[in-house]
Amino acid sequence: MSSIIEITDKFVADLFAEKLPQKCIYHNYTHTKRVFKSTKEIIDNITISIEDEKVLLLTALLHDTGYIQGGENHEEKSVVIAKDFLSKQNIDTALINKISACIMATKMDSVPSTLLEKIIRDADASHFAKEYYEETSEFLKEEMKLCGIKDFSKKEWLKENIDMFMNKHQYYTDYAIQHWQPKKEENLARMLEEQQRRKKEKNKKREKKIKAELKDTNPEKGIQTLFRVTLRNHLKLSDIADTKANILLSVNTIVISLALSNLIPKLDNPSNQYLIIPTVIFITFSIVSMVLSILATRPNVTSGSFTRKEIEEKKVNLLFFGNFHKMPLLDYKNAMHDLMDDKEYIYDTMIKDLYFLGKVLHRKYKILRITYTVFMIGIIISVGSFVFAFLTI
Repeated sequence: MSSIIEITDKFVADLFAEKLPQKCIYHNYTHTKRVFKSTKEIIDNITISIEDEKVLLLTALLHDTGYIQGGENHEEKSVVIAKDFLSKQNIDTALINKISACIMATKMDSVPSTLLEKIIRDADASHFAKEYYEETSEFLKEEMKLCGIKDFSKKEWLKENIDMFMNKHQYYTDYAIQHWQPKKEENLARMLEEQQRRKKEKNKKREKKIKAELKDTNPEKGIQTLFRVTLRNHLKLSDIADTKANILLSVNTIVISLALSNLIPKLDNPSNQYLIIPTVIFITFSIVSMVLSILATRPNVTSGSFTRKEIEEKKVNLLFFGNFHKMPLLDYKNAMHDLMDDKEYIYDTMIKDLYFLGKVLHRKYKILRITYTVFMIGIIISVGSFVFAFLTI
């Protein structure tokens, strides 16, 4: 048997040296010898006939010879080359058929049915369980690029290999499952770890990019947002204050109306003299609450004009209508153009606008607080006086 194995080995080495395209940097004689060695490793650890051993070793040597004619359907081409060569070596037809079947079993989408097919299939993928897997994988990736099949990126190739290990490949023989599967799982774990590392690096780069973009963002947008939000809050608080003042004004108006229509007419009767003081107290506190409510919502009227000197000294707030309502349109337009040409002046004006809005709000809420206090005290004293008056009749 050693004679035909040696002859076949020399045939394959010479064939690849003469006819194998240089772009086949993975499927070459080195790969063939690796498969041959792995096949022999399995054979040495199981019990099979000498004939089956010959079939496996010859298959290992001949299974990729079809690459001399291109990678597409190379198994079928390898079968043709093997049959032609083995026939010339006077190998039995039955043996040649077994070898042909084993060569076809190396197709990735085929399912091996016999022990021989399972052995050669495991031997062909033995590098999945070797320390040098990463190196051989890079050779295969480069070969696919050179042959125009696909140019994988590192990320794509890693994903492709993980998918191969997890979903497309399995070992079939007991020997491979026991001795090669653990190392294959180690290689898979290393690839999964690398994939996670790449994901973390990608996330870090994305976060770094986002931070850089945020850092590079025009800071004026943040300033504009600050002014916009603050102004909106001021206006909302002003609306709330006006609403509260209107509620108090309406309540006290109703109270006085009821007092005037129902209570005061009864005071002419001498028997109701005891109600005079409580009624006066009641109406007085209501009137005071109404006056304070009106003061809280009463607008201030300013001069409505400004001088050129005030504009040059940046002392006037051009955004408040009370400062320009008496100005001619042309003067106001010129003043606004001066404002828009000076960014610092714009910010100063907006700050002043917010500041005086805050002052107005403070006045409103201070008066409102006093108003609610007066209204509350008035109600308590009025009710108390009415009770006291009734008790002292």
